[in-house]
Amino acid sequence: MIQTTDLRGTHPTHADLLDLVPRARADVSTASEAAARLVADVRERGADALRDQAERFDGVRTETFRVSADEIAAAVAGLDPLVREALEESIARVTEGSRAQIPAGTVTRPADGAVIEQRWQPVTRAGVYVPGGKAVYPSSVVMNVVPAQVAGVESIAVVSPAQREFGGGVHPVILGAAGLLGVDEVYAMGGAGSIGALAYGVPEIGLEPVQVITGPGNNFVAAAKQIVRGHVGIDAVAGATEILVIADGSADPVLVAVDLISQAEHDEEAAAVLVTDSADLVDEVQRELERLVPLTMSAERVRVALAGRQSALVIVDDMTAAVAFSNAYGPEHLEIQTRDDEAVLRSITSAGAVFVGSSTPVSLGDYLAGSNHVLPTGGQARFSSGLGAYTFLRPQQIVRYDESALAVVADRLVALSRAELLPAHGEAVAARIRRP
Repeated sequence: MIQTTDLRGTHPTHADLLDLVPRARADVSTASEAAARLVADVRERGADALRDQAERFDGVRTETFRVSADEIAAAVAGLDPLVREALEESIARVTEGSRAQIPAGTVTRPADGAVIEQRWQPVTRAGVYVPGGKAVYPSSVVMNVVPAQVAGVESIAVVSPAQREFGGGVHPVILGAAGLLGVDEVYAMGGAGSIGALAYGVPEIGLEPVQVITGPGNNFVAAAKQIVRGHVGIDAVAGATEILVIADGSADPVLVAVDLISQAEHDEEAAAVLVTDSADLVDEVQRELERLVPLTMSAERVRVALAGRQSALVIVDDMTAAVAFSNAYGPEHLEIQTRDDEAVLRSITSAGAVFVGSSTPVSLGDYLAGSNHVLPTGGQARFSSGLGAYTFLRPQQIVRYDESALAVVADRLVALSRAELLPAHGEAVAARIRRP
């Protein structure tokens, strides 16, 4: 069901590990050409292009893309009470977690009369993409909208694919989540074309361009985000979800197996990896996967994901080697289930989010931990972070010098400007010093 890789007795370098870690063959670049055509079509033809794309990809054709306020209110009223309670709790916890991500403004004074102020300014408008394919993701509404609201974004537009079973509208649970957050600008549109619509706007339907686009999607959505990057900001180019579990012989094989399955059910390309120094645990997890996979609703999808080249049970010599493997992998989600979780955690440098201990599964972070579940995939955790309030903020430096402070640095500034063959820079300073 899942491959086993035995690295015991080997001493791979970090570069070797980058080649050894299991990865899917899927590449966003393979979708780029098609995504570019779809984005360009929307930019050129606007709503007509969106209608054609919805008919082609979603099996529906709509004349009105924006969801009415009455539909959103009805969706909120129609939420299952326990689902509503869960969403409200998630909103409260993610709000609290996001508030901690707002950097404090600072003021430095390099000299008398010289002040540099750093402030953080939110973008004025953001676009959120919420998938609507193999699963329904109201949690993605929460995870994307809440940080934007906490950051102070004034205007937020949500897009989600039109659903044939709901008359070409947005899935009502997604609408309900948007309504609970006070978002009243929701559009029934999806795929690469909707990313183009958010980036460039569609005047015919009242959709104004945004400054930042966030939210997960398939390879075509990810490719479209990459295409519009530069015209707008984006959170990341996300791929299929992934989990890596670091465990030793003390771990419960049932808990490890159910956590691997929980991520594998997302998508056939999802990655599920165990790294351990216990060959016995590998055997036990194998047995539990064979027993548990047939019992899950998405058994076929899970089987494909676990059998793929991106999933593996990896045996190493010790926890030091396990940590080195994990840091090279840079997992979206990292679980630590060992005798000394804190000791392992101290050596972790690269992970989107870390879930410590046997009572902290990744699925807690997906919904109600208070952390954000929009995280870097495909090894990007080695150099980037997940979504947060900071995604919607821009640092700005405010510089204030009085005349005496400028005079103190004038000679050195003029010297540097001449050394760079840009004498007018120095002359702009000298003109101020010479003035009566």
